[in-house]
Order: sequence, then structure tokens, then C-alpha cells
Amino acid sequence: MKNKRNMLALLLCGTLCLTGCDSSEKGSTQQVTAVEEEEAAAMVQAPDFNADSAYAFVAKQVAFGPRVPNTAPHYQTGEWIVARLKEYGAQVQEQKFQMKAYDGTVLNLRNIIASYNPGAANRILLAAHWDTRPVADKDDTDTDKPIEGANDGGSGVGVLLEIARTIQQAQQKPDVGVDLIFFDGEDYGQPDDSPMPYVQDSWCLGSQYWSKNKHVANYRAKFGILLDMVGAENARFPREGYSRQFANEVVNKVWKAGNRIGYSDYFKYQNAPAITDDHYYVNTIGKIRMIDIVELNPNAGSGDIFGPYHHRHTDTMDNISKNTLKAVGQTVLHVLYNE
Repeated sequence: MKNKRNMLALLLCGTLCLTGCDSSEKGSTQQVTAVEEEEAAAMVQAPDFNADSAYAFVAKQVAFGPRVPNTAPHYQTGEWIVARLKEYGAQVQEQKFQMKAYDGTVLNLRNIIASYNPGAANRILLAAHWDTRPVADKDDTDTDKPIEGANDGGSGVGVLLEIARTIQQAQQKPDVGVDLIFFDGEDYGQPDDSPMPYVQDSWCLGSQYWSKNKHVANYRAKFGILLDMVGAENARFPREGYSRQFANEVVNKVWKAGNRIGYSDYFKYQNAPAITDDHYYVNTIGKIRMIDIVELNPNAGSGDIFGPYHHRHTDTMDNISKNTLKAVGQTVLHVLYNE
């Protein structure tokens, strides 16, 4: 009897709550709608992001060949990125440096930094890595050969270059200063099955270097957005763990923007595990809040959370979708123009 009485009480309470709270919930909904309408009315219309142009930028990188440090395609791609950024009116700096890889190889690396409105104190940092994986360590064949890196490397660079071109050509510029950093040496990390002794922090060499040696003394940014693997067909971008840990407010800002302007199929309100990417070092060493827009599948189970092409020879232009590039590029532009 006691259990039945408790159940009846719970049911009654639930009924009363549903009945009594109805009007207040409607009022709350109306208030939220009014706030959203007010926010929408105050939004700045960002310039159109040209997905065809971004796609061509990705294809150009792939045409150079794998962008592995210490190779001719790597050097040629770096020169091309610098030339495009200068063409698009950016103030360009290069950080040329050497770092030793996990296997003892001395890598000749360079971070490329492009700045718009360099005198502005209020700045937003956008980043991607431009090197590609020297081995296909997740593949079944030719595991010792480099991958093309259309998505893992090429897509983020393609989006950033198109953002640079858009800013340069747009009549209205963002109110904030914008810095684009193309990190080198991100993908030269130690494979999981390496027989060599484990080397700490073997990934993300360029972002580690920049975080300790910023291109401007005492450089600060309001926040940063890293783009990694942002071009695959039907990509989904959940909220990555370190992004939520270090910059959850920025995650909310970007995901809200993506959903508001029509890209809810891409920017999913789903949490994903933390991954070691360039943003980790920008947060922990550089002390700048940075999030990672990165394709992940939190429901992969025993499969690969990074997708079937990751660090494989199938990471080609066949994976690249103009729709995905558009979703990411337009969302980032919307964030920039509404700061």
C-alpha cells in the first residue's frame, strides 16, 4: 500500500505540474522567441562563402602531391599558400624552424601566419594544418607510403584560403582583427604500432612551436577556431572534448551559429571524446581558448572514430564535398562578422 500511495502522489504531482506550468512554459517560449528574433535582427550578414573556390584550393594542394615535410611538394605548397595570402591582401609572416620527429628525423618546418587588420586589439584566430601524413599507417597496403590528405590537411587549408579571399574582396570587413595560422608538422606523429620507444608530444609540432614562440610578442586573441578534416561528404561535427573543456562558450557560439544559418545537419549537439590536435597546445601552452571543428563519429564503437579514410590512401578528392566546405566556411564567416 505504501508503494501505491507514493506512486499515486507522484502521478498527481506530475499532473499538477503539467497543468500548472503550462502558461509559464508558453510565456518562457515566447520570451525565448522574442530574444532570438531580436538577436537575428541585430546579426550582420556575412559575405557569401564560395564553395567552388574552396574546393579548387583543396584540389590544388592535392595536385602538388603529399605535403610531407622535407619534400618538394611540401615546399611548393608552402610557397603557393604564401603567394595566395599575399595576393589576398594579408600581412604574411613565416616561422621557419626545425624540430626532431619521433624517429629522429630533423624536419624543416614553417608555420604561415596571415593577418587582417593587424592593428586591432580584438582578434580572432583561425587555424588549420597544411602538412600531410607521411605514412598510411591505418591502411592494409602501402602503409609506408604517404597519403594524399585531401581532407586531412587539404580541407582546412582550402576553407581558410577562401575566407582570406572573401575578406579581401568584401566591401564590408569584419570589425575584429583576423589571424589565419597554417600549422606545419601536425601529422608527423608516432604511429600506434611503432616499435620505437614512445615519444611524448610527437604530434602537432607546428602548434607546439608557435604556442611557445608566437609571431607577435604577447599576442592575444579573444578565441580561436581550428579546422581539421572539414570537407568530407556528409561530415558530422560533434562537440569535441578539449574544446568543451577549455572553451565551451566558444563551442556554444559556433554551434549556435551553424544551426541558426541552416547547417544543423553538420553541427551536431552531440559530445565527442577529447582528441590531441593543434588546439590542445594552443590552449595549454599558448593560453588562448581554441575549439576544434573536426569530423568525428562518437558512435563508432570499436571502429575508427575518425572515419574510414583517416590516415589511409582513400583520403582523396573523391571524399571532398562542396556542401560540407560551404557549411563550415559560411559558419566561420558568420561568427567573424558578428563579433
